[in-house]
Amino acid sequence: MIDIWGQIREILQESLNPGIFKVWISPLQAEVDGTAIRLTASNDFVASWVRERLVNDIAEAATSVIGERPTITVVAGAAKAIVKPKAKPQPVVAEATPVPEAQPVAAPVLFGADNKRVVQQSLPVEHTLVSKALDWRFDFDSFVVGPSNDLAFAASQGITRDSLSCSTLFLSSAPGLGKTHLMQAVGGQLCKHSNRVNPKVEYLTAEEFATGLVTSLKHRDTERFKSRYRDVDLLLLEDVHFLQGKERMQDEVLATIKSLQSRGSRVVLSSSFAPRDLKDVDNQLVSRFCSGFLAVIDKPDFETRRDILCKKARLYQVDLPENVTDLLAENIHSDVRQIESCLHNLILKARILNERISMDMAWDVIGHYASREVVMNMDSIVRCVCSCFDLSYDQLNSRSRKRELVTARNTIFYLARKHTDLSLKQIGMQFNRRHSTVLKGITNLEREMSRSTPTGRQVSNTVKMIEKNGRISAL
Repeated sequence: MIDIWGQIREILQESLNPGIFKVWISPLQAEVDGTAIRLTASNDFVASWVRERLVNDIAEAATSVIGERPTITVVAGAAKAIVKPKAKPQPVVAEATPVPEAQPVAAPVLFGADNKRVVQQSLPVEHTLVSKALDWRFDFDSFVVGPSNDLAFAASQGITRDSLSCSTLFLSSAPGLGKTHLMQAVGGQLCKHSNRVNPKVEYLTAEEFATGLVTSLKHRDTERFKSRYRDVDLLLLEDVHFLQGKERMQDEVLATIKSLQSRGSRVVLSSSFAPRDLKDVDNQLVSRFCSGFLAVIDKPDFETRRDILCKKARLYQVDLPENVTDLLAENIHSDVRQIESCLHNLILKARILNERISMDMAWDVIGHYASREVVMNMDSIVRCVCSCFDLSYDQLNSRSRKRELVTARNTIFYLARKHTDLSLKQIGMQFNRRHSTVLKGITNLEREMSRSTPTGRQVSNTVKMIEKNGRISAL
């Protein structure tokens, strides 16, 4: 059975677009029983896509292998192995596993000046407020400062020293450029050096804030929720663009920020978008976002990328040749995460091979991240997405709200925002969409990927493949 599916896959690999095969066919698992083929996809989204677009191709390939046209079923979920026992299995008596009693959920965690947890009174299960235990992974010393981020760095340090003339800071940048690093640095710095004995700090995403509010409303425990976030010295709230279109959540965030500002507490907010770009957000809340210091982080220039590589190499205690450093800095442009990931992979490869880092080795690793002197542009992004999703530009440009078309369009919006300098309005004009539609599409796609749902994982894998292949085919 495995050989039959293997032969079918080989035919499909030859006949289909490589992107289509890799994204939609390669992950499928198959059970073949005569002329019946049962294909199992990782999730409903992939299963639906294969059923609607690829079943005929699969059937034609299978016909050439089996000799007659098979019946093909496509389902979602983990594939079940077919096992035919040779003998009747003997009954197995297993020890009864005791069902554990419900345990109280850990209390909300705050952080004191010595960065030790200050645990509040435990809450019963039905009144749990979601909390994220945290150790501060990033600090100011490990942040590489350059022209693209020096203002955001100075403002972040200023808010911990009371040298900033306002108590609210709004950090804005594309993903992977240092917002989270600076926010954690602010939290860690305040906990370590505050003149208060036990400064109270809360750090969470806007989505986690919304989840906590829904839970408190469900259990009629909103007062506990409000007091938790309004009685702190510092609130760090990431990804506030997730509040778009959520009026009840916006009301609570607005009331929380007002309360904190009135008592002299500090608030640091972050978003992938500037306040002016946010849509379906209450004007009063946008005004509060803008009431403090706005700092935008841009993509790092060559010298900053080079400094990042040198600093990380010292951290890993690795001798990185100067020509290799220049090569990596010249070819990895998109974000800091990719720069660090590329360096980490290069170091691992050198250690596995027990060799010194060389230019040839660096070129091999760079091939997985970028192509020299080539960057992604709107045309290459559209071309790659159309190829991977098996769609035409006319289909993407239609007014259809089919799920696969919306996902493909949002993928283009996300990649264009990340890899080009086009504004949201310019991106939307490519498909006759408003800038608010582009912003909503990017937000929805980011949420799906951050949750690591089956669809989110599928989209993440597709984005990674497009980012790799798109650069090679750009221009």
